[in-house]
Amino acid sequence: MVIVGAGIAGLTAAMLLAHQGYAVTLVEAADHAGGKIRGVETAAGTLDSGPTVFTMRPVFEALFASVGERLADHLALTPLDILARHHWLDGSTLDLFADPARSAEAIAAFAGPAEAEGFRRFCTDAARVYHLLDAPFMQAERPSMLGLTASLGLGGLAIRPFETLWSVLGGYFRDERLRQLFGRYATYCGSSPFAAPATLMLIAHAEQEGVWSLPGGMQDLAGAVTALALARGATLRLGCAVAEVLVGNGRAAGVRLASGEEIAAEAVIHAGDASALAKGLLGGDTRRAVPPPDPALRSLSAVTWCLAARAEGFPLAHHSVFFSADYAAEFAALGAGRLPDDPTIYVCAPDRTGGSARADGDERLFCLVNAPARGDDGRPDPGEIARCETRLMQRLAAAGLSLTISDRTVTTPGDFARRFPGTSGALYGSATHGAMASFRRPGSRSAIPGLYLAGGSVHPGAGVPMAATSGRLAASAVMADLTSRSTSRRTAMPGGMSTR
Repeated sequence: MVIVGAGIAGLTAAMLLAHQGYAVTLVEAADHAGGKIRGVETAAGTLDSGPTVFTMRPVFEALFASVGERLADHLALTPLDILARHHWLDGSTLDLFADPARSAEAIAAFAGPAEAEGFRRFCTDAARVYHLLDAPFMQAERPSMLGLTASLGLGGLAIRPFETLWSVLGGYFRDERLRQLFGRYATYCGSSPFAAPATLMLIAHAEQEGVWSLPGGMQDLAGAVTALALARGATLRLGCAVAEVLVGNGRAAGVRLASGEEIAAEAVIHAGDASALAKGLLGGDTRRAVPPPDPALRSLSAVTWCLAARAEGFPLAHHSVFFSADYAAEFAALGAGRLPDDPTIYVCAPDRTGGSARADGDERLFCLVNAPARGDDGRPDPGEIARCETRLMQRLAAAGLSLTISDRTVTTPGDFARRFPGTSGALYGSATHGAMASFRRPGSRSAIPGLYLAGGSVHPGAGVPMAATSGRLAASAVMADLTSRSTSRRTAMPGGMSTR
């Protein structure tokens, strides 16, 4: 068994398969496991430079339990009281809390009792959508619109797939600031609230179920899953780029590394972006594995800053959001392939988990603005990035946040495109725009027998919990197919010859 890519999807599949006794070789081009979960060294310490939010804890509780482990024995999770702090240019600030009742009280003080009542209705409906879709969609290997409709019956009307998130939010909130706040959940899967279906309100419920912090950031999660996979016999080979997925007799037969070494295998799980296969980046034979990607359907990319800085003024929470003045104009610019002149800014301040700034010098700050996925054509160029950084600093200063920066690392869509081949810098696979978008994502089984898929670009979608779920689904598909083909287990073996 060969798994290509040691992101959270590949690591999850490796852990589950190794636990069942399969010989697993996990190959990763980068020098670290975790994929988009990645740490950057700053003068103030290591900082998460990818996913920063740990949510959907039950997903990981179940994964760890499936290999006989308790999540709490491997990760020191601290629940956050404040889910996020939000700021607008009019000077207003609103915290959302882990306790929905406190959030409702805060919204009432912020925008009035009618908006608080709208929030309560929104929470009820978001929870209903989440629970309606959990088993028949998120946990299913390859759902279809027809099958989902049959499963949900009249309840399917509640998920509102044919209305945009932005339009539906207007039925809960008259205050434009609150529509911005809850519309932002569409960006969690790289999409625009003006084009994404209202179904994505389920993301809000997932976050309201709890947000946790980890002492070492999200890298702790990747490290824990890696350790469990290795303890069960999986082999991890870092710095090993795959040049080709070998196909023989119509089936995946292993991989050839960039070094020329071949690894024969009964099955291959590709846990990178599916577009790399469709574009032939892993050999011409894999072009037929998945449908070719549509560039118009790329999800968002980002420009990020990993900083060591002294931050004064605005009281940052662990997660803070500084909204643009005109959300529609911001997403119109992104849709036109440009960095917005006035971007919404996300700031993660992990040293603020205790509620106050570090007194002993610089703290770690991760800043992100959404960007178009144009890493393949050199956009945004260095001049655009520099202007974006200037606007970012001006916007934070307008909120009262003063930064004295001693160290910075900037990552652009071009950097993401190089790090994740075939993506053009898109961080979430394809955008979830329109009612059918979620059904266009590939499932665990590709069109090539023996070649399986996992990761944020395939079902059930982007985000760390969803990518981990895709790894579980891929592992289940492999075990079901190999069991049906043979009564004896096959193993991945280094060396060997292609059977093409």
